[in-house]
Amino acid sequence: MRFIAFILLTLSLSACNSVYMKPHTLDKDKVVYSQRGGYSMQRTIKETMENRGYKVSVGIVKATNTSGTRESIVVPDKARYAVRVHERKEILRPLWCMFNGFWWWNFEISISDRLKAEEILSWRGRGCANSSVKKLNDILDELEIQKDK
Repeated sequence: MRFIAFILLTLSLSACNSVYMKPHTLDKDKVVYSQRGGYSMQRTIKETMENRGYKVSVGIVKATNTSGTRESIVVPDKARYAVRVHERKEILRPLWCMFNGFWWWNFEISISDRLKAEEILSWRGRGCANSSVKKLNDILDELEIQKDK
């Protein structure tokens, strides 16, 4: 009975990911637009893509309201892809994520091709920080167009 309870507890706390993607559709030589700011995953996806050689743009501020809480952003015409990240605030889980980054992330990521007007990645995920970044890199490996050298 304890074993069944342990299995149920483990499954209820494990990381879950649902990924839909179109492999070999993301061109590293094109500009990627992403929104400003964000919690951990939004910052991480921009940093990860820049480290992989992408040119990431956050657009140009066109106008702000008087309180500074709302901005109007112009997305550069040269941006081929758009990344949208919706996430909840990260949660410190020192016991569950002890060897995997300490923070628990819950997020949705979409990458769309602005030229073809199609979504090439839809990822709903949650998990510890380091495993989420590893999964992001694995997904980008599969999305990128392989160029012969």
